[in-house]
Amino acid sequence: MINPTQFFKSLSDETRLKTLLLIVKEEELCVCELTEAIDESQPKVSRHLAQLKNQGILATRRQSQWVYYRLSEDLPEWALSVLFTTLDAQISFIQPYLDNLSNMDDRPNCCN
Repeated sequence: MINPTQFFKSLSDETRLKTLLLIVKEEELCVCELTEAIDESQPKVSRHLAQLKNQGILATRRQSQWVYYRLSEDLPEWALSVLFTTLDAQISFIQPYLDNLSNMDDRPNCCN
């Protein structure tokens, strides 16, 4: 069960908010894609992703050496609604990061 206090605290951190909104938009991303998109170090991104996973907000899928992150299937409807409403209302907030992601030269090769 997702704790509302922890959920909203997670959204209050800019790195976690960026990564969550990118995952909501793209459905599934790996650490290398998120690192490139938000221009942060891999250890920092991984630490925030681990926090989101430990809180039950994200789930993972391993493929070879890569770990892909997506929204947890157990995320309650109210939490999904918050994330999708935020994405729809604030797409300009993550547009530069989506642009970074689309400009990632080796994206198809980094995560397969």
